[in-house]
Amino acid sequence: MWISRYTFHQTAFPICCPMDLPALLLFIRRSASITNFKSPYWTNRMTHLYPSIRRRIFQIMEEPVKGDRVARCFNFCIFSLILINVVVVILETVPFLSAMFFWEFMIIDIISFAVFSIEYVLRLWVCTCNPKFRGIISGRVRYALTMPALIDLLAIAPFYLPMFMPIDLRMLRLLRLFRIVRILKLGRYSAAVRTFGKVIAQKKEQLLITLSVLLIAIVVASSLMFYAEHEAQPESFSSIPHTMWWALETLATVGYGDMYPITPLGKVIGGVVVIVGIAIFALPTAILASGFIENADAACAERNNKEKTITCPVCGHHISTEEHSHDD
Repeated sequence: MWISRYTFHQTAFPICCPMDLPALLLFIRRSASITNFKSPYWTNRMTHLYPSIRRRIFQIMEEPVKGDRVARCFNFCIFSLILINVVVVILETVPFLSAMFFWEFMIIDIISFAVFSIEYVLRLWVCTCNPKFRGIISGRVRYALTMPALIDLLAIAPFYLPMFMPIDLRMLRLLRLFRIVRILKLGRYSAAVRTFGKVIAQKKEQLLITLSVLLIAIVVASSLMFYAEHEAQPESFSSIPHTMWWALETLATVGYGDMYPITPLGKVIGGVVVIVGIAIFALPTAILASGFIENADAACAERNNKEKTITCPVCGHHISTEEHSHDD
């Protein structure tokens, strides 16, 4: 009779010859207790493993650490897939390309819907790692109502809506064209787009004021031009709402030429509206430019502050190098 030792999941079990039946039964019983996924071994292991996996996925998708290759690869793949989808949606509108590459476009479409669906589900799963979305159900509902999550949902909606409701051919074509909304997902993976959104959020009050001034100018200009040109051109300037198209294209200094004044008073009003339009449309440009400059200065100051601080390897406290050199 011989007995050897075999290590299984860091636990030693005796493996004996067939004549040693009690030891063999003991080995089978212990092996069953280890491989049983309801056993305390696997319960404790999954209890510690589940949060770490969710936290890691959250870091990759939502809070990538600088130098994280996995997060960089994930962002690059999703970014490339979004661009490919936008190109496919555009090329599908060309009849001969749509017929020639029908199956290729279909495969890309199915793969994209699968990837974006998995991405949406994973984001809902890991969103509770963010302190703003604590709560198994309430936190995920709050996250699902945020603008980035709604954009992700709209990106996959054209694939699932026909499964739950009857849709005719025209509506189906509209849904397929609605896939172009995926381009809005680029905001997650492009620093320039995120900066642009941040600037708009910071300057929204000034931009709303500018929009209000523009609406007032359209109403005033269309009203004046209607009373100046209605008798001379009753078909072109038939009403104030119809004249608003002229006011908009004139304020924007586009001038398509489909509507234009012919009376002396109308020409004077038109000239004043053009000058006012130049001034009004210059305001958003100046507001956005100042916002970009402020963000660039803030980013530069933050970068300089990081360079002037060091982290204590013992306690993790941030220490300013200027204070450190002053103490020395």
